[in-house]
Amino acid sequence: WDAAYERELRTFQDIGDTGEIWFGEESMIRIIRWLERQKVPLDSSVLDIGTGNGVLLVELAKSGYRNLTGIDYSPAAIQLSEKIREKEGLSDIKLKVEDFLAPSAELSGFEVCIDKGTFDAISLNPDDAEGKRRQYLSSLCSALNPEGFFLITSCNWTKEELLNEFREGFEILEELPTPKFCFGGRIGNSVTALVFQRKK
Repeated sequence: WDAAYERELRTFQDIGDTGEIWFGEESMIRIIRWLERQKVPLDSSVLDIGTGNGVLLVELAKSGYRNLTGIDYSPAAIQLSEKIREKEGLSDIKLKVEDFLAPSAELSGFEVCIDKGTFDAISLNPDDAEGKRRQYLSSLCSALNPEGFFLITSCNWTKEELLNEFREGFEILEELPTPKFCFGGRIGNSVTALVFQRKK
């Protein structure tokens, strides 16, 4: 990941391209629209888990959200997101190099946690993926307040699989609509987007 973000950082410095937006711009719009529909207050504390280039946080800030934090374990990703934040003139976004599987004590008290692809990447780790998924769940429970919202976008997991992964401590609130495709006479989604609420 470091190498990928170092490449994107060089490209941004050369031509101002922010790089890959995981799941495309519509995935960010979907998240922001849901927060607005739910009337989630603009000063709610929001954590972007595995922020990458931080573009989701930029869009949240442009929509009026003021208490935004992005973490990534890749220093190059955080450098890139800092450059993008500076270019956009946004000072409300906090960015930190942080491994979500070994979080610092101050990574807590969030009212909204958002994941676009980080759980997918952790799940693909060839070294004890199941243990890492358990650690992710533990970190999420530490970071997110009771009754807080967890929005996850995944291309590796179906709705049913995600419901099973997050059955302890979370309840499903909503499945967000994602593009459908038809193959062999069956209709499916290439991406799953769910909203959970942490139980009290």
